[in-house]
Amino acid sequence: MPQPRKFYCRILMNYQELGLKFACRDEALYGIASVPEQPAKRGVLVLVGGPQYRVGSHRQFTLLARSLAEQGFAVLRFDYRGMGDSGGEMRDFEQVDEDLRAAIDQFFAAVPQLEDVVIWGLCDGASAALFYANQDPRVTGLVLLNPWARSAQGFAKTTLKHYYRARLLDPAMWRKIVLLRFDYGAAARSFWNQLATVLGRAAATSDNTPSRPSFHTRMQTGLARFDGKVLLVISGADLTAKEFLDMANGTSQWRALLDAPRISRQTLEAADHTFSRRHWRDQVSSWTGAWLTTW
Repeated sequence: MPQPRKFYCRILMNYQELGLKFACRDEALYGIASVPEQPAKRGVLVLVGGPQYRVGSHRQFTLLARSLAEQGFAVLRFDYRGMGDSGGEMRDFEQVDEDLRAAIDQFFAAVPQLEDVVIWGLCDGASAALFYANQDPRVTGLVLLNPWARSAQGFAKTTLKHYYRARLLDPAMWRKIVLLRFDYGAAARSFWNQLATVLGRAAATSDNTPSRPSFHTRMQTGLARFDGKVLLVISGADLTAKEFLDMANGTSQWRALLDAPRISRQTLEAADHTFSRRHWRDQVSSWTGAWLTTW
């Protein structure tokens, strides 16, 4: 296996950060590996969510990688093709299997002490991890944060169930009402639009076809076929997380999968989608590091 090209190296505390350039088909991918002086045999591959690159919102992935490296785990965060510094056409989370395999190949080449890897994914990065993990025996665990399960009807149901209930308890809304600053028209239009989506027979009700299962089905199949450990981390104040839980709680197959002993669950009730506050970020890092040592 060819060795990755290393084009810079910074020494930071008890780990070093290596800039890596490697190939996926005919395109160049770029990543940063945070490698402790004596790395554990288990590494962590960080997958970004949404149209995002390897640093992450509010430097989330950079800070996570450095925190885990300080705990002794090598971490690779990288850009998919068409994102950040990597070449090629931009692609969505359903089209990155080859990128993941190329990244894991080069992670093992750059850190020869590795014996297995855990994929850590936020949002649609978590969904992409579910698609890929069962195809690669080197992957022994998944950390799934607020998995992406968006559909028009699913989001409308979640909004009606969670958002409007929370708004009724929001002092700021009642203050606007008392001060005659509340836009009743806009609120009514938004509510009825969401209700119409839920009641309508939109194509989004199911995009399953005999030749192409829906991505919800592919996520479920991926989790069922993956026999490794899973840590599910949920933000209590995130509609994306609530939509995933509503979707999962709506089927017996999903409920059985998430109730399996191999799956651990943690919830940060006040956290937003990207765990933007320092104590939320630190808690996620702590949970991840502790869970990585449980098998």
